[in-house]
Amino acid sequence: MEEIDLKELMLVFWEKKTTIILLIAIFMVIGFIYSSFLVVPKYSSSTTIVLAQSASKDETSAITTNDITLNSKLISTYTELIESSKVIRQVISNLGIDDKEESIRKNVAVSAESGTDIIKITITHTDPEKAADIANEMSIVFADEVKRLYGMDNINTLDPAEADDEPSNINLTKTIIIFAAIGLVLAAGYVFIVYMLDNSIKSQEDVERVTQVPVLASIPVYEPDAKITPARSKSQKRSKGGKRKWEMNL
Repeated sequence: MEEIDLKELMLVFWEKKTTIILLIAIFMVIGFIYSSFLVVPKYSSSTTIVLAQSASKDETSAITTNDITLNSKLISTYTELIESSKVIRQVISNLGIDDKEESIRKNVAVSAESGTDIIKITITHTDPEKAADIANEMSIVFADEVKRLYGMDNINTLDPAEADDEPSNINLTKTIIIFAAIGLVLAAGYVFIVYMLDNSIKSQEDVERVTQVPVLASIPVYEPDAKITPARSKSQKRSKGGKRKWEMNL
């Protein structure tokens, strides 16, 4: 395997710097076009609900340890209930939307804050208004379903969802940086391949390496445009010197 000369490789990179910059610029433009025109923007909206004290208790009574323990155990159950077909179908019916049940299920994310009684429902949709409406309606339908199944009215909305005009699946700066990095890697690979496939002889060391014979002499490169100054003869030098002397005597 041919030994890699790092100094020579760096020189090749420097010579190809225009190509490298051009490739990076092209991929940055591709990244911009991809993010701006090819990716379908999706918007996310979240509503936060909290498991409060059960309404079956007196309103003035304090929340007990049993209430907190019960709510903690119910969180995993509630998380599954939110994504159930019963809740999703009711949401579709209440809003009168034409979204499919499976489509909403794929775009709903339910998370429980660790160590708390807080559940966050996030809906992702191509329409920001629909995303907020579905998230808010889902929290309402879920609370009604809990009341029907468990006889508890302990679901309160902490933060209702609001429409967000910024797409959640598009980060223009990040995308351009990623595409620029791809362009840099491809440009570096191209330059490296050019370096490895270049078998031309550029130096005395290359000649000795290829021929396995030491170089005894070298012929300088002839440059046609170079000005050649003819050497003066001794008689010309004496004549010129004598002329100057004669002029000085005058």
